Amino acid sequence: MIERIAILGTGLLGTSVGLALRAAGYKGSITGWNRTPEQGKVALSMGAIDALVPDPLEAARESQVVLLAVPIYATLDLMEQLSGFLGPDQLVTDVGSTKAQIAAAAGRLFNTPERPAFLPGHPMAGKERGGAAIADATLFRGAVWIFTDDPSCVRSPQSAELAKDWREQVVAMGSRTIDLDPARHDELVAWVSHLPQFTATALSALLEEEVGNAPELKHVGGRALREMTRLGASPWSMWRDIALTNTEAVEKALFALEQRLAYIRENLRTPELRDEFERANRFRRE
Repeated sequence: MIERIAILGTGLLGTSVGLALRAAGYKGSITGWNRTPEQGKVALSMGAIDALVPDPLEAARESQVVLLAVPIYATLDLMEQLSGFLGPDQLVTDVGSTKAQIAAAAGRLFNTPERPAFLPGHPMAGKERGGAAIADATLFRGAVWIFTDDPSCVRSPQSAELAKDWREQVVAMGSRTIDLDPARHDELVAWVSHLPQFTATALSALLEEEVGNAPELKHVGGRALREMTRLGASPWSMWRDIALTNTEAVEKALFALEQRLAYIRENLRTPELRDEFERANRFRRE
């Protein structure tokens, strides 16, 4: 049974995990750390964590489960530090949006009987903005929480049990869990998560240049504009590491979209445009 959890990174996801754990009835301790102490203080005031410490290693040392809820490169850096610092009776997991590099580091640094365990994870939940202040105890309800674990790894009995218990905690928070190969994960999320984000970013940036100062915009722009540009509010800091660690898959998806847009442009006056709408309608129905 998990009695002590450390959340390293008390932004939107980390703070939401703390709130969701409490809402699900978790009675153990939750210690938090954040690079920006102000975010940690917000998480503390919201009851997502019980204590805020200034050193991530200090938070991790006394915990059974360590959740890394920081950007991907920061996750990789903490993995390097924690692998030689923690023991075989501890588990580290994460919420990173790309998994290939994290899973590779887990295989290199963790998951032997003599080392701490690492369970790569990714909740398919979030908001277009970040920060502890908009954290939500219900953020993960109905969401899929993906794990990209290596089924061949041999963990200590203690850490293997913690991995099992953490999966159960994720379900208690309201998520449905699935397991994917890390490369397959990155390929899929490039299509269903990263492509929509970069499309919304491009559209929002284009609109800013073309009609951003138009006084009529607030009257003319309706639901379609709001829905299509909502993700355009996402900050660069949230997406930089995703672009850098899933470049090839994102490039492939963006190139395919470029071709599709060109196809639509070339068929604005032909029956093929109707066929494209029918294909789109089928996807939404299914």
